[in-house]
Amino acid sequence: MRIVATLILLCAAALPALAEDAPPLDGAGQIFNDDLLDKLAGSWRLEGTLVGKPAHHTIQADWILNHQFLQIHEIGEIDRKTGKPGYEALPMIGYDNTSQRYVAHWIDVFGGRFSETLGYGTRHGNQIDFVFEYPDGPFHTSFIWDGTHKQWHWLMSQHGVGGKWSSFADFTLSPA
Repeated sequence: MRIVATLILLCAAALPALAEDAPPLDGAGQIFNDDLLDKLAGSWRLEGTLVGKPAHHTIQADWILNHQFLQIHEIGEIDRKTGKPGYEALPMIGYDNTSQRYVAHWIDVFGGRFSETLGYGTRHGNQIDFVFEYPDGPFHTSFIWDGTHKQWHWLMSQHGVGGKWSSFADFTLSPA
């Protein structure tokens, strides 16, 4: 019995030492590699509907910050009156290894109030589903890779008044 107790104590004492030798799950030394998001890096044409109206945007997606985030630069059509894009966004997608989930920082022309909410996502095959818990209700964004056509499909839906889900956007991204 003493031998078993001694072995248990030795193992328990060794665990903290083993933990100190293990590399951290997240940090500057842990590069974020993702075979699915790698397919999104590059230049794209976005076509589809946004709140029921036609949308035509350009997308440039690049790995940034020591390959920790995929930055997506989305630029809408130029408004003829202002000479500025009607919409512009800089979403950044990373991964939290500790929580085992994707994170999305969606920064756009609507300012700080709407960019304060992080999106958290999970991957299912060739799809990443994000949930943003905005103050006015949840919002879902799905990135779906269509390997047959080498395209992305983005679906966005919002939880509206009366508790019903409605389509916010339905986009297809084709190589530019």
